[in-house]
Amino acid sequence: MLPLLASLLVAPASAGDAPAALPKATVGQPAPDFALKDLTGKEVKLSSFAGKTVVIEWFNPGCPFVVYAHGEGPLKDQAKTATGGGVVWLAVNSGAPGKQGNGLELNQQATASWGMTHPVLLDETGAVGKSYGATTTPNMYVVDPKGTLVYAGALDNAPLGKADGAPVNYVNAALADIAAGRAVSTPTTKPYGCGVKYGS
Repeated sequence: MLPLLASLLVAPASAGDAPAALPKATVGQPAPDFALKDLTGKEVKLSSFAGKTVVIEWFNPGCPFVVYAHGEGPLKDQAKTATGGGVVWLAVNSGAPGKQGNGLELNQQATASWGMTHPVLLDETGAVGKSYGATTTPNMYVVDPKGTLVYAGALDNAPLGKADGAPVNYVNAALADIAAGRAVSTPTTKPYGCGVKYGS
């Protein structure tokens, strides 16, 4: 089980309420729990996936880096391959209302266009994104079956398909290390992409 209390879950914010502060995510420590609604209105809790490896992808369908990654880049099939092997994949959109990539209909259209089958979770207050320190889209995180955050950073070393040296997919490498029972060899990298469109 994830070693977190239910009190750490994000409570729905009432009009005028400031979003509740969450613990800060730190690689090597328990991943902060959260609860967000997907594009169908269903609540998804990170803690419900205890015992499984979870990938969390910060998402913005209006970001050129995300458009490339899902349209012709590695995210075209990476999530499907991972989930086929038992990994849970969650996308989180922390864009505030009125910002690029925000909006239920736009996200529904994008996920249908790209054939995405994993949940896209809406974090309009930005509370979860700020808790995890998400700065770009995509910004990737991997949580191991014990609930520990074991990777945070870039998807790969190839923004828009242009690799810096030999191509390395950091997320796939982390998943391979976990599957083999090894410590993740590269636990942090510098993320790239568009800035997350927080409200403040």
